Amino acid sequence: MFELVHKNKLPEHVAIIMDGNGRWAREQGLPRMTGHKAGMDTLIDIVGCANELGLKIVTFYAFSTENWKRPLQEVSFLMQLPEEYLQKELHRLIEKNIVITVMGDLEGLPGNTSVAVKKALQATRNNKGMILNFALNYGGRSEILNAVKRVSRDVSDGVLDEEHITEEVFSSYLYTGGFPDPDLLIRPSGELRISNFLLWQMAYTELWFNSILWPDFKREHFLEAILDYQNRERRFGGI
Repeated sequence: MFELVHKNKLPEHVAIIMDGNGRWAREQGLPRMTGHKAGMDTLIDIVGCANELGLKIVTFYAFSTENWKRPLQEVSFLMQLPEEYLQKELHRLIEKNIVITVMGDLEGLPGNTSVAVKKALQATRNNKGMILNFALNYGGRSEILNAVKRVSRDVSDGVLDEEHITEEVFSSYLYTGGFPDPDLLIRPSGELRISNFLLWQMAYTELWFNSILWPDFKREHFLEAILDYQNRERRFGGI
């Protein structure tokens, strides 16, 4: 399917909600944690596919602010996965010139997770290739609230003139400041919602849903989403 993709019509920024790990494990009669491990293997494969395609930015929804409500054992396991992923893949990401970025409330991460993330950010900061962005301890509403508070402080301190606050200026206060808004959102698993993900940024994002659970999500599904995007006409409210 690679040969069907038009390289001059690629989305600049693709966002992905990795969903369905728990249900996949249940269907296999396995513990939920096994599903999350299988989901990490899918992540590795899709990152490689995105890089081979030549995408500029891919953002993965890795852990939401709401995920803390899950059982403690599962949360602890999920917090280990970024460290495990980076230990396993960091050398390969560096070789492929990939830049790792992370957005969310990083102060709320456990110590080992935070150390692994900071190491990856430092190790890839001079790379020039695809940006691999992880939303970790992230919530769209809290992101907007934090941005509002920062804007308010800057107005109060005289750093920012209230009359100069535009959509572009406000966007610069978000975690994604400096990134273009996502062109395409991909969500497998059959759920038809965006789950508090990039609420401001997805005003005109093309949405692609599929019933495949994330551990079963393959390159062909990713390419199918890209091809579907390329066949759409984006009007951004115009005619």
